[in-house]
Amino acid sequence: MRYVYLLMIASSAWAQECSESTLPALGPKASLYIWSDKYVYQPGQELTLRWTVKTNGDTYPYTIVAFRQNNQTGLRTFLPGGDSTPTDIFGNSTQAGFRAQPLLDLNKQVAIGSGGLLPAATIPAEPGMHTITVQLRDCSGTRVLKTAYMKIGVVDELVDVEGTIEQNRTWVSTKAYRLRGVVTVRNNAVLTIEPGTFVIGQPGSQPPSMLLVSRNGRIHAAGTRSRPIVMTSSLPFGERTRGDWGGLVLLGRAPVNVAAGTTNSNAAGEFSIEGLPATEDTRYGGSDVNHNCGTLAYVRVEYAGSILSPNNELNSFTWGGCGKQTVSHHLQAIYGLDDAFEWFGGTNDAKYLVGGLNADDFVDYQLGWTGRLQYGVFYQSPDDRGNRGIEGDNSEYNASATPLSKPVLYNLSFIGSGQPGFDETNSPGIYLRRGAGGEIYNVLVTNFASTGVFLDGAPTLAQIDSGNIKMDGVLLWNNGLGTQAPNTVAGQVDANTLTFAQGSRGEGRNFVAADPKLFRPLEYSDPDFRGAFGSAAFSPRWVQAPDDGFFDQNASFLGGIGDDNWLEEWTSFLQDIDIK
Repeated sequence: MRYVYLLMIASSAWAQECSESTLPALGPKASLYIWSDKYVYQPGQELTLRWTVKTNGDTYPYTIVAFRQNNQTGLRTFLPGGDSTPTDIFGNSTQAGFRAQPLLDLNKQVAIGSGGLLPAATIPAEPGMHTITVQLRDCSGTRVLKTAYMKIGVVDELVDVEGTIEQNRTWVSTKAYRLRGVVTVRNNAVLTIEPGTFVIGQPGSQPPSMLLVSRNGRIHAAGTRSRPIVMTSSLPFGERTRGDWGGLVLLGRAPVNVAAGTTNSNAAGEFSIEGLPATEDTRYGGSDVNHNCGTLAYVRVEYAGSILSPNNELNSFTWGGCGKQTVSHHLQAIYGLDDAFEWFGGTNDAKYLVGGLNADDFVDYQLGWTGRLQYGVFYQSPDDRGNRGIEGDNSEYNASATPLSKPVLYNLSFIGSGQPGFDETNSPGIYLRRGAGGEIYNVLVTNFASTGVFLDGAPTLAQIDSGNIKMDGVLLWNNGLGTQAPNTVAGQVDANTLTFAQGSRGEGRNFVAADPKLFRPLEYSDPDFRGAFGSAAFSPRWVQAPDDGFFDQNASFLGGIGDDNWLEEWTSFLQDIDIK
């Protein structure tokens, strides 16, 4: 109760200063994150919630409101009263008047549970996804300024899943599903996963537990902002690590650029996904540019990825030969042992991707991927280093293979750790090699120990001359940290890229070295990737995406996020080092 006592002492001194004029211009400077003791509960169990508050010099008096929301019904249970009456955390109702208080620095303190500010919460018999929410409201209590979320699942059963799924099946949010080994969707079956469902990967099997959707199957995993689908590790909080399980793989019948007999006696235009034995279930590719691998929306994949042997890995999200009818948006990959998102050929598009704390690359493509991508935020930390932001290849088997890898990418942010790569010395923010093509527009690259952009090798430079590499709008800041390079365009790119960036070779335009003034990008468990006032990300110089039915032309900014925070609520940024 020490926290309550200190706040009560402070309240009288701050009440007279409660006004909008003292509010920080971009919202709270304070950092706040919360976490429960696990994800999945059964009715009658008790929940403990902890929180960390870092004031960061923020002295504004906030009204603090906490509640549990049943995301199926929308009903809120406010704390500490335990009913639907809106109160602040001291039990004051709107009628009696909320009490605004300045924040105090707290580190991993119990907020709900024994010895905490609020009593332990008993999980009700209301199956489905729930959200524990803590809000910082303005001093009058009328406007929400900052919110911390913790998603939990209330289930009536833990279901073990193994082997193949050969008939249409639905996984529901009132149960949690534990993968044992490779679970394969095949035989034209459709696996539907309801919003708010937890899918749990088990460590220890070889190959690792994973969900594989073959090109003879399909997935429909359409979560929502309030009820994302969470695919995560079975290990307890504080013991989870990269590579606890294998990840999510979707395979289809769209083109890939491999010749017959490249490996494993594959047919022309077909291949087997790396990391698994070559079988019909692991084969992908074909001639159907519109093939539908299924729908992924509001899906988080955590602690996945496996390295089975050198260059033989599983990623958090993998698409192999998926076509245009495949739907992929609002996806998060966090704490993966390999890449966050990787495309092996295909034509499928994606939007609103966030990747963090993965050990390898964040946007990886090869074997003829020709899809589109808009809006992405990708970040590393010194405690959880990765390698490259973009790693683009045409093919490691034949750099001139067709169809050429040539995706079109808009509005991406890449934030490095400031340290050398996890296991690759040359780890630029954008790295194209092996004859890769690509059109890259309005991207931010910052805080990489290696260069910001690196175009590597004669086959790749030939794509510059052929017009198959285009970049327009590349904002560089604080890259080349490992060599203490000057903070200029020339200091942040390799020699070949510099001639491209200066316009004397190929179609490189609008390379700029300027401070993006991101609000709080390195507060890893509670980042804010928006640009502050005066940020170069909002300059009118950046190009507009085409109006082709996919790209959003309203993006009047560079990088993955503008004023609209599309990361809100469905994501998790908890860094394990901060919650152990």
